[in-house]
Amino acid sequence: MENFVDYIRVFCKSGHGGAGSRHFMRTKFKALAGPDGGDGGRGGHLILRGNSQLWTLLHLRWYKNVLAENGGNGSGDNCTGHNGKDIVIEVPLGTIVRDEETGEVEAEVMKDGEEIIFMPGGQGGRGNAYFKSATNQAPEYAQPGQPGLEGWKVLELKVLADVGLVGFPNAGKSTLLSSITAARPKIANYAFTTLTPQLGMVHYRDDRSFCMADLPGIIEGAHEGKGLGHRFLRHIERNAVLLFVIPADSPDHKKEFDILVNELEQYNPELLDKQFLIAISKSDMLDEELQEAISAELPADVPHVFISAVTQTGLQQLKDILWEALSVEADNVREAMLEDDEEEEEESEEE
Repeated sequence: MENFVDYIRVFCKSGHGGAGSRHFMRTKFKALAGPDGGDGGRGGHLILRGNSQLWTLLHLRWYKNVLAENGGNGSGDNCTGHNGKDIVIEVPLGTIVRDEETGEVEAEVMKDGEEIIFMPGGQGGRGNAYFKSATNQAPEYAQPGQPGLEGWKVLELKVLADVGLVGFPNAGKSTLLSSITAARPKIANYAFTTLTPQLGMVHYRDDRSFCMADLPGIIEGAHEGKGLGHRFLRHIERNAVLLFVIPADSPDHKKEFDILVNELEQYNPELLDKQFLIAISKSDMLDEELQEAISAELPADVPHVFISAVTQTGLQQLKDILWEALSVEADNVREAMLEDDEEEEEESEEE
C-alpha cells in the first residue's frame, strides 16, 4: 500500500471545435454552383471511467497535462471535419473531480464502467452550406469552432467501504482488520503504523460479505492538520457505518469517544448522521466487573461490543451487529429513494 495515492492535481484541456468551411462549389459547366462548405468537427471530450480493478490514483501521478485533440475544420463538398479524439481517464470507484479555483465538484464516479464527460469539447462551427436559404443562396460566412474548456483540476479518491474503522493510533484497528478479513496491514507497537487506508472483505453468514476499511489513526486536532491531519478524513465520508475502536486499557473510554466524534464533526458535521458503533478492543485483559464498568461509561444510544483479536472473543457478535446496522442503513437508503421517486411523480403530475 506504499503506492496508495488519493489526491492529484492536473491541468486539463478539452479540444477546440473545428471551424466551418466557407466554400463554393465550382463545376465544369457551372462556375458558381452554390455553397458546399462543411461543418467543423467536435473537439475531444475528457471523460472519467470507473474501474473497479483500480484502488489508487498512482497511474495518474505523473500526468501533469491532459490535453484532448481539437476537431478538424470543415471543407468543400459538404465534408465535415473529424471529431477530436476523446481522452478517457480510468479512475477507481469513489473518485471525484473538483475545480481547483472554485472548489466545485464537477464529477463523481461510483459505478464500474460508468463514464462521465467532465470537460466537453467545443462544438464544431457550421459551414456556409448550413446557412443557405431561398433568400440567401450564397452565404459568405461560416462559424468558427467553439473553444474547449481548460483549467487545473483536483482528483480525489474517497475509499468506498461499508464500514470504516475510526480510532486513535494503536487502538487495535489493524489487528481487528487482519483478524476478520484476509487483509494483512502493518501491525507494530508505535503510533501511525497505518499510513494509508487498508481494505478487507468480511465474510458473513450464507456467503454474504461487506467491505471494511482501516483508516489511519486520528488524534485530537486532526481537523486542524495535527498528526496526519484531515487528509484521510475524506474517506470516512463514504462509509455507511463507523466503528469506533477504543482499547480496553484507555484511561477514559468516554472521553476518547467524544474526542473522535468531535474531530469528525469539526471536519464535516454531516458525518454525525452516520450509524455509530463502538468496539472495545483488547478486552481479553478485562474481567466481567470491568466490562460492566466500561459499559456504564459509554453512551447508551450507541451499541457497543467487547472484542479480542487474540482470543477471537466477540468477533462473531461484532459481525452480527455490523450486518444489522448495514441492513438498516440500506433500508433507509431505499426508503429515501422511494420518497424521491414519489415526489418526482407528484411534480410531473402537477405540471
